Amino acid sequence: MDDEIRAYYEIGLERDRLAQGYSRLEFVRTQELLSRYLPPAPAKVLDVGGGPGAYAAWLAEAGHQVRLVDATPLHVQQALELANGRFEAVAGDARELGEPDGSYDVVLLLGPLYHLLEREERLAALGEARRVLRPGGLLAAAGISRFASLLDGLLRDLLDDEGWALVQRDLADGKHLPRGNHALFTNAYFHRPEELQAEVEGAGFEVEGFFGVEGPGWVRAESLDDERILDNIVRVARAVEQEPAIIGASAHFLAIARRQ
Repeated sequence: MDDEIRAYYEIGLERDRLAQGYSRLEFVRTQELLSRYLPPAPAKVLDVGGGPGAYAAWLAEAGHQVRLVDATPLHVQQALELANGRFEAVAGDARELGEPDGSYDVVLLLGPLYHLLEREERLAALGEARRVLRPGGLLAAAGISRFASLLDGLLRDLLDDEGWALVQRDLADGKHLPRGNHALFTNAYFHRPEELQAEVEGAGFEVEGFFGVEGPGWVRAESLDDERILDNIVRVARAVEQEPAIIGASAHFLAIARRQ
């Protein structure tokens, strides 16, 4: 992890992010999509880049045996506090996992791929996920949409000269480099949908499903505290979750794949 990304996450914003704003929609929908494919408990799950442990805690509560790996020391500390003995949390790098071959039923990559700016690094992380999965094991790999900063900038009124210049660069090559402006996230790579799917397949997986997570409704972030509106936004997301013409309007994508 480069110093800029580490500095961003050491601020501590990630601990409560998935309970707030449109990230709440991300959490609800990711749980929903994972639930369709997860094997029965107790499965062995490796949550790579699992941050402060929101997904690990949910999976442990469901009876799975979970080990979280994250490159940010603060996240590992927060995850251990949240775990309270229910799951493990250790420091590590998605590109070089210190885990035995074929030792997990499920690997989650719900963050690492969008902090690896070069394709070779992303393929290395995917290759490690494949190595530690048993044959037939499940991979869930997330990416951020190439169009996320464009829509987020419109939503949060960030399209001033600096914000617009950043959006134009993002659209051109996917490399999001806000140069220390944490209001604009941190160094990341934003995928096109077909690009993320190709990378997962290129690492030796068979993709079973490719989904837009939030759907277009995430731009109504101011409405997500209204449960009725949230329900409708989730309904819309489900309706177009695999529609190629709409997937790019989600903030995140999720690839579900199997090791062959």
